[in-house]
Amino acid sequence: MEDEPVVPEPATRRSKRARAQVRTADFTRTDKIEDELEEEREESSDDLQENRRKAKRNKATEGASTSAAAARKADSSLIDVVKGEGKEIPDVVKRWVEHYDKNQKSATADLLSMLFEACGAKYCLQEEDIDMTDVDDVVVALVNMARRGEIEDYQSSKRGFKNFKDNLIYFWDNLVSECQSGPLFDQSLFDRCLDYIIALSCTPPRCYRQIASLMGLQLVTSFINVAKVLGAQRETTQRQLNAEKKKKIEGPRVESLTKRLSMTHEKITTMEEMMRKIFTGLFVHRYRDIDPDIRMSCIESLGVWVLSYPSLFLQDLYLKYLGWTLNDKSAGVRKTSVLALQTLYEVDDNVPSLNLFTERFYKRMLELADDIDISVSVCAIGLVKQLLRHQLVPDDQLSSLYDLLIDDPPDVRRAIGALVYDHLIAQKFNKSQSHSTGSNSDSSEVHIIRMLQILKEFSTDPILSLYVIDDVWDYMGGMKDWKCIIQMLLADNPSAELDDVDATNLIRLLFASTRKAVGERIVPATDNRNPHHTKAQKEIFENNKRDVTVSMMKTYPQLLRKFMPYKDKVSPLVEIIVHMNLELYSLKRQEQNFKAILKLMREAFFKHGEKDALRSCVKAIKFCATDSQGELQDFAQNQINELEEELIGKLKSAIKDVVNGGDEYLLLVNLKRLYEFQLSHRVPLESIYQDLVHVLKSFRTIDDEVIAFLLLNMFFHVSWCLQSVLSSETVSEALLSSLVEKRDALLEQLEYFLDKPLKLHGDIRCKNQLAYRVCGILADTWCLFKRIRFASTNLEMLGYSPDESIVKKYWKMCEQLLNVSEEDEGNREYVEETNADAVMFALAKLVATDSVPKEHLAPEIISHLEKYGTSVSETVKHLVTSLKKKGDISSILVETLKMAYQRYLVALPGNDKSLSSKLFQECKSLAARLSGSYVGVARTKYKAEIMNIVKEGISYAFSHAPKQLSFLDGVVLHFVSKLPAPDILDIMRGVERRTENVKTDQDPSGWRPYYAFLDTLREKYLKNEAVKVADGKEGTSVRRRGRPRKKQDLQGKRLFDEQSSSEEDDSISGSDQDATVEEKQEDDEENVPLIHSLKASSKLRSLKVSKEDKRDQTRTVDAGRRPTEELTPKTSGASS
Repeated sequence: MEDEPVVPEPATRRSKRARAQVRTADFTRTDKIEDELEEEREESSDDLQENRRKAKRNKATEGASTSAAAARKADSSLIDVVKGEGKEIPDVVKRWVEHYDKNQKSATADLLSMLFEACGAKYCLQEEDIDMTDVDDVVVALVNMARRGEIEDYQSSKRGFKNFKDNLIYFWDNLVSECQSGPLFDQSLFDRCLDYIIALSCTPPRCYRQIASLMGLQLVTSFINVAKVLGAQRETTQRQLNAEKKKKIEGPRVESLTKRLSMTHEKITTMEEMMRKIFTGLFVHRYRDIDPDIRMSCIESLGVWVLSYPSLFLQDLYLKYLGWTLNDKSAGVRKTSVLALQTLYEVDDNVPSLNLFTERFYKRMLELADDIDISVSVCAIGLVKQLLRHQLVPDDQLSSLYDLLIDDPPDVRRAIGALVYDHLIAQKFNKSQSHSTGSNSDSSEVHIIRMLQILKEFSTDPILSLYVIDDVWDYMGGMKDWKCIIQMLLADNPSAELDDVDATNLIRLLFASTRKAVGERIVPATDNRNPHHTKAQKEIFENNKRDVTVSMMKTYPQLLRKFMPYKDKVSPLVEIIVHMNLELYSLKRQEQNFKAILKLMREAFFKHGEKDALRSCVKAIKFCATDSQGELQDFAQNQINELEEELIGKLKSAIKDVVNGGDEYLLLVNLKRLYEFQLSHRVPLESIYQDLVHVLKSFRTIDDEVIAFLLLNMFFHVSWCLQSVLSSETVSEALLSSLVEKRDALLEQLEYFLDKPLKLHGDIRCKNQLAYRVCGILADTWCLFKRIRFASTNLEMLGYSPDESIVKKYWKMCEQLLNVSEEDEGNREYVEETNADAVMFALAKLVATDSVPKEHLAPEIISHLEKYGTSVSETVKHLVTSLKKKGDISSILVETLKMAYQRYLVALPGNDKSLSSKLFQECKSLAARLSGSYVGVARTKYKAEIMNIVKEGISYAFSHAPKQLSFLDGVVLHFVSKLPAPDILDIMRGVERRTENVKTDQDPSGWRPYYAFLDTLREKYLKNEAVKVADGKEGTSVRRRGRPRKKQDLQGKRLFDEQSSSEEDDSISGSDQDATVEEKQEDDEENVPLIHSLKASSKLRSLKVSKEDKRDQTRTVDAGRRPTEELTPKTSGASS
């Protein structure tokens, strides 16, 4: 066995270590193997020992690093921990408490130094000075540091400041929690801290007040947490003591419990005393601090205190501050107070203690529901709901609240809707109301009846009813109970509570609820953006559409038959089908019901003659013809064809009756039907078009409303014919000739009525309606057939351009209509088509589309910009913007200003001075508004345009001097001010050259506007040059616009305000001295130093000398009458 060879390790293992080279001749193979094995054993042993030594070193290193981290943590100051992430705060607080147990003064000094540094001041107290230092001395020193700007403002980073505040709150809460077993009740540590916190909270520097208030308010919250724990212990101890006393055995147990109860009570008393100290020393001053954030913190904390510790704070002594801050000028403070009260009223046990407070402040709570701030208003409505839940507000005080149902902000309307549903419909707040125990349908019916009682208050205005429905819809499930609503409408013996008005409102509710269910808006949105719906919402809408269709599929014909005779009910009822899924009629085999619905709609179309009913019937029938499928679609199309034939037949009969001297009513009604039908569908009128023309030519005395609808239907027929021509690939000459003939016949009749004067007396229902219609139809016809549209095409013969005389007549009629008062405007049924807005839109469309020559009409329109209402003026402003985009409009603006000025000149010779003064002021206002569009970069972009206006204006003013010189000062000056200084100087010289050989002293009052114009130009030029000198003094720096630069010589941040230290100055009603106030800033030119103005004025000396020389040549006055130093002439002296 000894000679048995040993198998060596694989050769690959040896490659892991580098070996020295040896000669094979010196060893035998056996010796070599043995030697290698011995080496491997030695190396293995060495490696094992090395690994053990490394492990020991690693453990030692890890221990050292842990000790170092612990040392660093122990060495880090309290403020560093607060400024950090906050995770180490509990451990640091525990170590500090241990430090306090060993050395109270040293620990107290560390804590107070952290307190000061948290406020931003690096002020350290030494432990030997703790007992000797006076609080006032330290606070004065801290205030002086703030004066010198030697403090740190933690609010420079809002995110960092929030993290810092959270950590600071967390620190003090942990400190109070850790100290409750000892230091909290030693009447030394926290008393000293409270003294400094209260003192700092009353100092002028805002950062001191903010941080000190934050710490003081949090201490009260933390004290409450401790007091609640002690209170629970006291109750437990009291129960145990009572149990022991019942045993009637006096012993150490009773004595121990009595002592523990007394100690616990003393601790609670100490806690409450410290709470009162902070409240009286800090809260009562800072709740009316000048900083709204501090006020918000105070009120928010007070709400938490009252809610969490009602035994002390739920009394009027503290509640009154919540009531007073309901009137705070800051919306955030008002909202905080409302939210605090809302949480108090949510707890039923608090309500008895709040009775006196509610009686004092509930009216203010109701007023806040209509607060100027929307968020405050919404929160206040939630508070009112709590008051109603406890029946603390009389119902007669809620009338103003219900007016908010039709308020503009959607959030407010939704909040009021929720209140109305809970209080009036569901009656959740009425304890005496017995809840319905029947089926869901019965509950829905009760809710719907109550809703109808509310809608009856708005029954005269359907739009306001829609607002109310929109507000309540999200909360009232009964509105989505389609079957219940339909059963109520079809009931043979309706409830005595439902009358005709209720039936109308119920149909409106059904229609509005259907539209809401499928995702439509029923009231105008605050923004014009299309609503975006998610996939889930779209699925809900489709399911609702299906539910509506299934619910109404069989009962819809019954509803139409029952309510068809009523014009106010048929319109919303007919239009419901537009929001139904017509495919279900085929799937559910309800084709007969669908056909019955179409026949009833066609019948309703010929039964009514009002706009809403006719428009709804046409919309519904067209929808059925396009969205139905297969056989049902063919049937709907056949119904439309039959409707056309029947309508044309009725028209022919009505025309025949009028020709034979019959009544015009049937003709008017059928013309309305035809008009509403032609709005969305082409009706073949070739067979009766000439009959319509014949009626217009032969019966000039028929009613204006009949004439208006004759013209409208002729226009729509011509428009449909033109659309057919433009959409056809090939058009015959005969078709074009026929279209031109119809167009000319229409224009002939329209131009005839241009000469017809407006009605000033007669039936108010149709007064001036014909004139409005003529203006609108003429504008649309001229736009459709404008010559440039068809020039150089195969349809050139369709082009048309009115004569200038016709355009002037057209403007004259439009001008008269624009002066008609709103209460006299057109027909109320078609008021949106017959008002001043429609007239101005027609005029603007003609000019913007180049349908008529704009050289005359555009100035006439723009010259009346200051004369009309807001909506009309907006249309004119958009027209001016549109014209600017097309090119230079300087000639148009000059003509505009001339026209406005000419009206002033016409009124000037009269005796009515007020009229002439008013017209001149309108002219100046017009010039100011037109020149106001050239601001910013537009001054450079449109410089040539401005210069043309100025030159043309000056030429016009001197064309009849001095009669028209007031045009310079009243009009041209507004545009000159938009030019740069060199151009102003050229204009001044040019204007002066115009009077070189003119004796202006012969009519001083007439030439006064001329000199006033020059004086103003000179002043503006002087200011501009002065600013250039000021800006160029340090080099070629660019003039800075906007807010003046801050002063650079301030040392540190301005965190101290001497005037903010008093309690009166910090009150809510006081002036906000520290807040950012937007003051009116004067132009930069006004702030230019006098020396620069003097330097700039030297550039005008030559101008002044030439001006004085010219005056000496032209005036024959005594040279001594005017000092040679005077720069600007006086023209107000009396002529000799």
